Amino acid sequence: MTLFSSPALGDSDHQEQKQTLGADALMDSLRRHGVDTVFGYPGGAILPIYDAVYKAEKAGWLKHILVRHEQGGAHAADGFSRATGRVGVCFGTSGPGATNLVTGIATAQMDSVPLVVITGQVPRPAIGTDAFQETDIFGITLPIVKHSWVVRDPSEIASVIAQAFFIASSGRPGPVLVDIPKDVGQEYFDYDPVEPGSIIPAGFKPSPKADPLTILNALNFIEKAEKPLLYVGGGVISASAHENISELAKRYNIPVTTTLMGKGAFDERDHLSVGMLGMHGTAYANFAVTECDLLLAIGARFDDRVTGKLDTFAPRAKVVHFEVDPAEINKNRIADVAVLGDLGKNLEKLLELSHQKKVHIKTSEWLSQIDKWKEKYPLVIPEKQGDIFPQEVLLEVRDLAPNAYVTTDVGQHQMWSAQYLRNGPRHWISSAGLGTMGFGVPAALGVQVALPNEQVICIAGDASILMNIQELGTISQYKLNTKIIIINNHWQGMVRQWQQSFYEERYSATNMLHGEPDFVALAKAFGVGGCLIKERKFLRDQLQEAFAHDGPMLIDVHVRRDENCYPMVPPGKSNAQMVGLPKN
Repeated sequence: MTLFSSPALGDSDHQEQKQTLGADALMDSLRRHGVDTVFGYPGGAILPIYDAVYKAEKAGWLKHILVRHEQGGAHAADGFSRATGRVGVCFGTSGPGATNLVTGIATAQMDSVPLVVITGQVPRPAIGTDAFQETDIFGITLPIVKHSWVVRDPSEIASVIAQAFFIASSGRPGPVLVDIPKDVGQEYFDYDPVEPGSIIPAGFKPSPKADPLTILNALNFIEKAEKPLLYVGGGVISASAHENISELAKRYNIPVTTTLMGKGAFDERDHLSVGMLGMHGTAYANFAVTECDLLLAIGARFDDRVTGKLDTFAPRAKVVHFEVDPAEINKNRIADVAVLGDLGKNLEKLLELSHQKKVHIKTSEWLSQIDKWKEKYPLVIPEKQGDIFPQEVLLEVRDLAPNAYVTTDVGQHQMWSAQYLRNGPRHWISSAGLGTMGFGVPAALGVQVALPNEQVICIAGDASILMNIQELGTISQYKLNTKIIIINNHWQGMVRQWQQSFYEERYSATNMLHGEPDFVALAKAFGVGGCLIKERKFLRDQLQEAFAHDGPMLIDVHVRRDENCYPMVPPGKSNAQMVGLPKN
């Protein structure tokens, strides 16, 4: 069936009249894969595709969100994907349009987020001639994508798109790139649609299936452990395996710690939760990982921000590693038992085997020890005097918006948010692996577009937000109900903290006070509401009022300039060697 036809050309051209433009075939392929939202920015090489976007929007099945910068488009598609579990899609033109997408692609790759990134390219005859706005985006992005294509024949479009969605969302998710020369989009051809999942990419290796004996061995380790700890990463969120984690933890009374990416995979209000571990993790999580005798790593990759000094990480523990990506097994830490494959299915099998046996709880003393650490080393709740503490802002957000989808930028405010907020699955959206400043605002707009009736809050820093503040224009244009809170200490806060701690207070190029805009006035210039909070007595009421406002709001909260984020594991130290612990 031909969905897009060329203009009438007369009887002699009747056969050609039934052909389809490459750009129209692309849009139909996206529609077949469930795409109803695209984030992007047009330009010369991608104009044929945008002409097809116009038709798709006119037909009513597509919503294109015009971002103000291609990086914002990639982050918005990323936020869309993290909040929904669907593949995010973004467009950019050739040259600078494509290179502007690179940071967003790398962010998604590091955090295993499924994206399909489509770029325009100069016409085929011009490739390799240093044509206007030509860059080899295929080559540039090779290290930061799961797979990529340059489509040189329009007849390949349907197959490539089917493969792109399959690869992006299968196994360990990640971004893929499809580069389409301008003349490919303009060429007519006999379009043969390809349905989702009907093509398995050549050389594709499906997720391995775990040997049942391996899962039984993992269960034996669990049953023998007296000080087990569940170490849960972002793989659990990707696999929607949070209910399996909860059942396993409660069946054996195992405490649970999460990575920054795994936040939300386990209810942090549950008594078994010890919060986040690692460089700015809770003291009790870091002590627990140091003292445990069994570490159950589920969808986690033992990255340096979690482990601290690697050879001191969980030094007393046997390791059972559930993981979908074979490359992560034994990469940083040797596993005593490695369970490869789909996390949800393998955890279900583990629980099925467990229910065939009688459970003997052995963790009472272990949980009692953890409770003592929680009591002795709690997260600090500052005394309410002097300037507003940043932690106070997060506590108010936690109280006033307990079910919000939260995005963050990167820095101190990100770590305070991770420490103090309690989020459900897919409600925590933050750049973890790449640590991308400027991620929060575009990610929030992507979440809000995906979930227009949900409460979406971005926690930003005054330095980070300036990286992509132009996306306030996007938020304004589409009347998104997003709330943005700036934790404003007039510094690049985390860099300043490191300069204070490790560089003898030589504050080089980190003071943001001079030249910082009036954020409220800037927001209003974009058509976004704004308010400034400087005094504690107004904090709760003004936050409450801002959250209740019908429409986007930016809330600029001025906080203590010299507050540091603790606990902190200094570089080269073990997780047990934290600084900034509360003194009792």
